[in-house]
Amino acid sequence: MRVLIAPDKFAGTLTAVEAAAAIEEGWRRRDPEAEVLVAPMADGGPGFIDVLSAVVDGKLLAVTVRGPLGGEVPATVLVAGETAYVETAQACGLHLVEPEDRRPEDGTTYGVGQLIAAAVDAGAKRIILGLGGSGTNDAGAGLLAALGATAAGGSLDAGATGLAELTEVDLEPARARMAGVEFVAASDVENPMLGLRGATNIFGKQKGVTDERKPVVDGWLTRFAELADRKTADQKGAGAAGGLGYALLLLGAERVSGIDLVAELTGLKDKAGRVDLVLSGEGAFDFQSRDGKVIAGVAKVANDAMRPCVVLAGKVLIGAREMRTMGVESAYSLVDAVGEEQAFADAYGSLAAVAERVARTWAR
Repeated sequence: MRVLIAPDKFAGTLTAVEAAAAIEEGWRRRDPEAEVLVAPMADGGPGFIDVLSAVVDGKLLAVTVRGPLGGEVPATVLVAGETAYVETAQACGLHLVEPEDRRPEDGTTYGVGQLIAAAVDAGAKRIILGLGGSGTNDAGAGLLAALGATAAGGSLDAGATGLAELTEVDLEPARARMAGVEFVAASDVENPMLGLRGATNIFGKQKGVTDERKPVVDGWLTRFAELADRKTADQKGAGAAGGLGYALLLLGAERVSGIDLVAELTGLKDKAGRVDLVLSGEGAFDFQSRDGKVIAGVAKVANDAMRPCVVLAGKVLIGAREMRTMGVESAYSLVDAVGEEQAFADAYGSLAAVAERVARTWAR
């Protein structure tokens, strides 16, 4: 039996690399002679560098940058020749702030700009940024400030709050500093930055923006966009990562699918064509899994290769009809198999146990 294991992270419990290892361990308990190919996945959010560092021939550059609420956080940039890979969540991720400490109106992306500057200082001429998992909602103003952009009437590095009274924005210092640098924004989000489908209204709640505050915060971002470039705010992907997509588009970035990029770099298509079964997974297999997420991307590759795709997830929250629409043959839930308490207390062991159960059905 030839099996390809290509999971996403199980948010809050396992990295994609750890999840792949657990699935392989469980499968081999039942089918020790299996030929197993492993390709941990990411869609641009947390785990982006972890996944790519295993397949990209480059070096990891350790840096310390400003976190979303101002404290210093460690981060890494993957440098391969003149190309650098940046995981924006390392500088502004939601996971960097404890739930009780979240202040999304004050969160800044300044540290992301510092990561970009470090990449350029290391000789990068092309920077690929994974967008996702952000705890900020500042339209990327902090990123631009770190690269030299200035403003009057407010502050670009103080989160969305700093945009409230802006009267002038000058992006030219940032554009001049980044002249000759190519940006690629890897994200699964196609939302614009403003309005009902924008960053604040769609993604603000998960970061802590209350329904009552959404119109106010969206208004602050609108003020910034009107001073910087209102038209760009309507482009697809401008709303990614709390508006980080907008800042990168202002710098001339090309937007690509995060999962498609990772699939290409990891050789997923080639691997899928060499196996009998493809296994993927994530923490919650739900309706959001359909739109540019890892499982949807892996299932498409599996289907193109005419191979069945099976999902292992912490929770399975969609039905068989929706799964089949995505190209997923079947899905198995850790919570259903071992209970919610055990699934969280021992995510690795629980995932391995479920993988062993899957192998009983699918191994031949």
